[in-house]
Amino acid sequence: MRKLLFLLGMWMVAAPVRSQDIPTILAEIRPDSIQASIQTLANFHTRHTLSDTLSDTKGIGAARRWIHRTLSRYSTQNGGRLQVSYHRFIQPPGRRIPQATEIVNVVAVLPGSSPASKDRILVVSGHYDSICGSQSDAECYAPGANDDASGTAAVMELARVMSGHQFDATIVFMAVAGEEQGLYGAYGWAEKAVRDSLDIQAMFTNDIIGSPVAADGSSEPFRVRLFADGIPALKENSVMVQAYLRTGGENDLPSRQLARHIVEVNQTYFPAMKVDMIYRRDRYLRGGDHIAFLDKGYAAVRFSEPNENYAHQHQNVRMEDGVQYGDLPEFVDADYVARVARVNAVALAATANAPASPTDVRMDLRGLTNTTTLRWAANSEPDLAGYRIVWRETTSPVWQHRTDVGLVTEATLPYSKDNVIFGVQAVNTRGYVSPAVYPLP
Repeated sequence: MRKLLFLLGMWMVAAPVRSQDIPTILAEIRPDSIQASIQTLANFHTRHTLSDTLSDTKGIGAARRWIHRTLSRYSTQNGGRLQVSYHRFIQPPGRRIPQATEIVNVVAVLPGSSPASKDRILVVSGHYDSICGSQSDAECYAPGANDDASGTAAVMELARVMSGHQFDATIVFMAVAGEEQGLYGAYGWAEKAVRDSLDIQAMFTNDIIGSPVAADGSSEPFRVRLFADGIPALKENSVMVQAYLRTGGENDLPSRQLARHIVEVNQTYFPAMKVDMIYRRDRYLRGGDHIAFLDKGYAAVRFSEPNENYAHQHQNVRMEDGVQYGDLPEFVDADYVARVARVNAVALAATANAPASPTDVRMDLRGLTNTTTLRWAANSEPDLAGYRIVWRETTSPVWQHRTDVGLVTEATLPYSKDNVIFGVQAVNTRGYVSPAVYPLP
């Protein structure tokens, strides 16, 4: 039966299903491993994109080779399941790069195990380059412990742990370069993904996730910010974006659906950590590697600590008026970084093992009714259990209600489409749920 009619008062709300794999993954993430990686990266003196590439102890070349060796060791420890490589390209002279420079990303791919899902790709990144107070000084001491050894160490720890597990979809762990000069490494790989027609379903970047302590000494050790872009800031919007705008779906484009999904699965598996969803592309005057993916049309979000201390970012290391400046390892809290890594792990594992989000999701507008009929195309996964319809008040940031409708591709609910926002998710037999999709008219 392709159509299911829900009468008032007869729907059911399904509770989230917990998988035993995710708690195991969370338990395997170790602060001491993260701390060791941060310290090692800081010890390279500088990781400026234009710094030494030949030394084995100093500069960005030594850093990337160490990252590659470490990820390769993790692969060996887990049966060779990680495919570790360099992604290299020459960046022409431009903003903050005075001469043509080789940009090198370190990429570790964990192939998906399901034939129906392995072409779906999730990307998680941190940037391993660093700067001091001058963006053009390639020689100064720039330990970059928080910005962004913290994010790089978290991604490496995720690769270490998650390569010991199996996921339906493919996960790509990346340490990218050139971020401080203009997101060059991320743009280079995102452009390659477009050329290769990769099906990137989600991208997370972790940038400045090293400390919960603000400049005034206050601390929020169980919060992390999640930046999620909305309508693209373009002179002219696409026909699809215009359809979202006409129907009140400005908060339901893919990146915000991804953020909503991250918040929801985190509440199920790791509620000790509060994820603050922020409806912005990024912080004022700053930007991270997710922007490169957003600009190429992919759903992408950014994790950052709750309160940044700017004395510990983009500073020459010095003591001034009794205040220690500089991005030093002593200001990074490895336990906090581990908690942020666990938030990433929850989102990656739950999304990689979920079915793909439904496609061609539509709302029937052929008549004036006080009910709502939704239709969508059928998924192809063999373990598909059915579909879930979620809805919320138009002013709510998160889904408030849900109902499972089974293996159908059409459902009618006893609620007016004028009063709430709807979404459709796919659910598999293990209880994993896809990010929701907003129904276009």
